[in-house]
Amino acid sequence: MEEARDPIAEKVQALSDIELAVLLCLVADQHCIIETSKQLLLGLEQELQIIASDVFGLTCSVLECSENTTLDDFGNGILVNDEGNDSLASEFGKLKGEFFTSSESTKAPEGRTPRSSRTFTPSDSKKIANVVIAKNLNTASSNVQIQALELMRGKRNFTRTAVHAAPRPFLLISLNVVGTVRLTTHLRDQFFISHMHQADDGLPNLEELHDKEPISEDDASTSSVVRSSSYQIEKRIGSSLTFSQEEITKLTVLTADVKISSEVRAYLHNIIVFMRLHRAVAGGISAMATRHFNLLSIALAPLHGLLYVSPSLVALAARKIYPHRIVITSAEKERSMRWGSSLEAVKAVLEGVTPEDVVEEVLQSVEVPL
Repeated sequence: MEEARDPIAEKVQALSDIELAVLLCLVADQHCIIETSKQLLLGLEQELQIIASDVFGLTCSVLECSENTTLDDFGNGILVNDEGNDSLASEFGKLKGEFFTSSESTKAPEGRTPRSSRTFTPSDSKKIANVVIAKNLNTASSNVQIQALELMRGKRNFTRTAVHAAPRPFLLISLNVVGTVRLTTHLRDQFFISHMHQADDGLPNLEELHDKEPISEDDASTSSVVRSSSYQIEKRIGSSLTFSQEEITKLTVLTADVKISSEVRAYLHNIIVFMRLHRAVAGGISAMATRHFNLLSIALAPLHGLLYVSPSLVALAARKIYPHRIVITSAEKERSMRWGSSLEAVKAVLEGVTPEDVVEEVLQSVEVPL
């Protein structure tokens, strides 16, 4: 256990909640949803860009989504310039065309233009960013959300002229305004964790940047709302927060050595069962959620300097895995209605119940192992 307590663990202790969410997703090779108020959306977008570039040294792109976003907009919005590919772009395009000609010439449909004869476009010399911030992805059309799901599952995105493979590491962040429409069911289930960012949590990287540079009028409102605690700032000043790919890989390797006792495994299983049987839950406790629940419980251990899963880590994982998945039932479909319950009484019980309330109630109901 002592081997896990190294400088990496000290860096983790200095991370903000947003940075920790990004690190967890990079370690687990998964994706996340981050929600905040409309007033903080722009500042949080800038914070995430700084985290990607300065804390983790990764490329980042921001995709602005709306109901009018097309598949082409999505395909172009996730790309960044491939600096190592500029000088050889034409040669790579030629080789790529020859490959597709030889491999697909026998099965190309009639009337379809062979890929080798298409004009090489600037997007062919670009690559998918390591971190893609899909802003307001929940407002995009179902076709765009399906495309995002395919990118997350298949690690590739198809455009009219090229196939772009996702780099390693790759992280898709759905940055949404709290209280707005939810993502489609399958896409929501594919996301690993969700995080709610409050104004009190602060944006330390953006604040540090504002301290070094004059604040413009556009950023003045953000800087007046967002402030970190002095304790958090002192912790950040005393440590280097840059995480190398080797350090992230080391944390990933450490997860393979994490042990989970039979009692803690039973605790985790009981939480899942209680969640499925909760009277307010209509769905969302899926097999994918269970896999993510196990994975997050294990991934949290090395970040706390542990080589075993504790009950507190399981409870923390449940609070991140299920809120964005749980679907609250309507009063008419609540199961006790089949046994003659009063509709008005059921409506009173379910009034104001949120997914977060369900998770907390389940955690209080399940017996914690000693």
